[in-house]
Amino acid sequence: MADIKNFTLNLGPQHPAAHGVLRLILELDGEVVQRADPHIGLLHRATEKLAESKTYLQALPYMDRLDYVSMMCNEHAYCLAIEKLMGLDVPIRAQYIRVMFAEITRMLNHLMWLGAHGFDCGAMNILIYCFREREDLYDMYEAVSGARMHAAYFRPGGVYRDLPDTMPQYQVSKLKNAKAIARLNDNRQGSLLDFIDDFTKRFPKYVDEYETLLTDNRIWKQRTVGIGVVTPERAKNMGFTGPMLRGSGIAWDLRKQQPYDVYDQMDFDIPVGTTGDCYDRYLVRVAELRQSNQIISQCVTWLRANPGPVITDNHKVAPPHRQAMKTSMEELIHHFKLFTEGFHVPEGEAYAAVEHPKGEFGIYLVSDGANKPYRMKIRAPGFAHLAAMDEMAKGHMISDTVAIIGTMDIVFGEIDR
Repeated sequence: MADIKNFTLNLGPQHPAAHGVLRLILELDGEVVQRADPHIGLLHRATEKLAESKTYLQALPYMDRLDYVSMMCNEHAYCLAIEKLMGLDVPIRAQYIRVMFAEITRMLNHLMWLGAHGFDCGAMNILIYCFREREDLYDMYEAVSGARMHAAYFRPGGVYRDLPDTMPQYQVSKLKNAKAIARLNDNRQGSLLDFIDDFTKRFPKYVDEYETLLTDNRIWKQRTVGIGVVTPERAKNMGFTGPMLRGSGIAWDLRKQQPYDVYDQMDFDIPVGTTGDCYDRYLVRVAELRQSNQIISQCVTWLRANPGPVITDNHKVAPPHRQAMKTSMEELIHHFKLFTEGFHVPEGEAYAAVEHPKGEFGIYLVSDGANKPYRMKIRAPGFAHLAAMDEMAKGHMISDTVAIIGTMDIVFGEIDR
């Protein structure tokens, strides 16, 4: 009689459910996973090493390219680490703008996750719904930084510039007549803050639509309930953070436990799960969309009433105003020195972490007093989550492995670094 042997199967890296370039080697008994071995490094681009040969300001745009779905949150941690080393004070208005855009980024991330995870599990329409709202959020990014993805908007000491007073408008084209364009421009007549305010009022209805599509959908529940269960103890032991930890019932959120910028002024709740399965993590992220919307709304109200500077007035760190730079020799020298040599950071080391949409994203910086980091280490949340792949997938079917990869919300830019 023939021996029954397990066989191995490559899932990815050329696979739509691999969420980037994950090569997962599955050891299978029939269709049941006995072992899952993730192979990473196929997207390695040496961000930590490159930072050692770049000035602090030149290294900032590399942050956008780590988790390329949560751009400004990566920048946030990097700027906080530099500010910690330099003892920089950030103007209060800049702190509110940062918090507002960090939450806009959280929405961007969770909408991408929801659309892709739903799509992985066979729900086609959810992707189109989520991308509809992502367009508006990208318009906010573009209005403030000029870029729809890699913004480089957060800067050590504040943000690049204040919020614009006008929103870009659609133009009449061969594809759309004046009436259709007027309808598209309806909520773009005022400032960026007006546009964001309008979005926060519309958004809860959109989240209701996502929930109508998925929350009580029996196929969605069959794909996610009881899949990839992680107990609270194991979640802590394996270094889970963010929705992966909160899905297992642990109310840990750096915005509450270790507040940074003006999060201690914000009124919001921490959603937690009960069973720690894929379905709970879905519910946690959907609830986080609602909480982020609430935080953005509070920031809009404050920013309307409180004008002020948006970056430090220390011209060794932040460039002088353009008008001053063109009329004052001293300011011209500051500008020239800043963009050629950069600023020098005092000797020392610092770790700063933010509540990134995927978990705790941390930057550990070591400075030797030069204008470049001596060493930079990135604490990527997805790395710890992917390490649990074997434990979470064991005993499940191949199709459940796809749901487990989806629930982790992994992006390989930050995992491979």
